[in-house]
Amino acid sequence: MGDRLWQLSACELQRRFRDGSLTPIAVAKACIERLEAVNPRLNAVVVRRDQAFLEEAELATARHARGQPLSPLDGIPISVKDSLLTADMPTSWGTRALREHNTGVDELAVARARAGGALIIGKTNVPEFALEGYTDNPVYGVTGNPWAPELTPGGSSGGAVAAVAAGIAPLAIAQDGGGSIRRPASHAGIVGLKPSLSAWPRQHVLPSLLLDFEVIGPLARTVADARLLFDALRGPAPVDRSSLAAAQAASRDHAVSGPQRILYVERLGNAPLDPQIAASVGQAVDTLSGLGHRVEAGGLPLDLDFFVDAWPQIGQIGLARMFDAHPDWEQQASPKYREMAAAGRQLPATRLLQIIEQVTQLRRASATLFNDIDLIVMPSAAALPWPATEAFPSRIDGQPVGPRGHAIYTGWVNAAGLPSLALPTMPAGNGLPIGFQLIGGYGNDNLLLTLGERFEAAAPWAQRWPPI
Repeated sequence: MGDRLWQLSACELQRRFRDGSLTPIAVAKACIERLEAVNPRLNAVVVRRDQAFLEEAELATARHARGQPLSPLDGIPISVKDSLLTADMPTSWGTRALREHNTGVDELAVARARAGGALIIGKTNVPEFALEGYTDNPVYGVTGNPWAPELTPGGSSGGAVAAVAAGIAPLAIAQDGGGSIRRPASHAGIVGLKPSLSAWPRQHVLPSLLLDFEVIGPLARTVADARLLFDALRGPAPVDRSSLAAAQAASRDHAVSGPQRILYVERLGNAPLDPQIAASVGQAVDTLSGLGHRVEAGGLPLDLDFFVDAWPQIGQIGLARMFDAHPDWEQQASPKYREMAAAGRQLPATRLLQIIEQVTQLRRASATLFNDIDLIVMPSAAALPWPATEAFPSRIDGQPVGPRGHAIYTGWVNAAGLPSLALPTMPAGNGLPIGFQLIGGYGNDNLLLTLGERFEAAAPWAQRWPPI
């Protein structure tokens, strides 16, 4: 087992640290060896802290020897997405101006992880400003998918999912503003939770480019591991008042008792879906039916038409505001982002208020929807992974699509503030991973995790490892 410690789940590591059959320092050394072996082909981890990582592993080993771990995370390796602030590492956000950017503080969730003894192995790669569905930037370059390094792991959490899928570390803290946890999780064959809005409170953050849509959450290889990280870092903080509402909603999260009412939405309108994804998600739905849940197929009874124009405008307005505050960032940004900001400056303030009103209406309609159902099931992504240097697939199932064609299933969930759990299902014929998502009412994160664990028990995936 010595040369395979990097394959152990976080829950297994926790158990073995507790019984003394394994030490954090042994695991940390195995993770460094795995990083050295696979990262040159993937470019998943772009900032390393090997010496501090190993020194902290020694301290965690001593704590476990005394029977005094700081938390369930003590001694477990973890990575942090390079869009989240870290006190001892730069946060480049994939853009030239921030190559050495370091505020000297941790994002709140990162601080909680450190305080709990988690071992941060490094920062994972992102697209510039974390605004794309693939992972490439002018600072660190392109990230490859462990299942096929010439293809993308998606974005913007591409480095994070590649690190977890390849065994560099069993856990990752990632970010999801429009699907950036769930789509990459599906492309890499792992688990990703986009929590309810503010279930993990935010403090010490980069500028928000997507209103309040951007949340942070866990990536892992198993649902139990995702739950371990989620539970360790959740909970309200007065600095983020919306986290108080999230905690109140979570207190009403209902336990799984009996069959759940599930709405299966295979497609959104006439938007194309890769047929292999449709077939695989259909199998997952059959598995859920076999577990006794009441599944009804149908359309999504929410009005998402406003998103066609609003989604790109939200990012344009966000960039314009940020660049006005940081003109040096704009000067060094790639041309496409300067062009987006220029478009944002042409939009009237009334347009932003109109979008905010539409988002508020969506949240109200979503709350009403979950009075009649317990869950929604839909694909995580509309396309299989595409070439790693291309921003998006230009065709899906033979039909031409634009930049968000592959991403249509996820952004509305962020706008609605809902929790969503991405799970692997049966791979494509060529072995590439496929995933689907369970979407619940606001605050029902535990419900999703419990159902995810039961689905995983019926259709396990943890022993699928990429050939890298």
